[in-house]
Amino acid sequence: MNITIREGEEFIRLGQALKKAGIVGSGSDAKTLIWNGEVSVNGEIEERRGRKLYPGDKVSFEEETFQITK
Repeated sequence: MNITIREGEEFIRLGQALKKAGIVGSGSDAKTLIWNGEVSVNGEIEERRGRKLYPGDKVSFEEETFQITK
């Protein structure tokens, strides 16, 4: 699955990407998953909901992985 950054923007924040991917329904749900160390970016656990994701970054949660595209 790919998550596309909006036209005119350089990045998407991790919490927004999780919502766009349908993994969570709200920012507070995203915050919980991230703070619990359940989300990784490019193979490393990420604990910052505001982490900027750029094209090519890969986000994983459980068995699901998606890539950020422009």
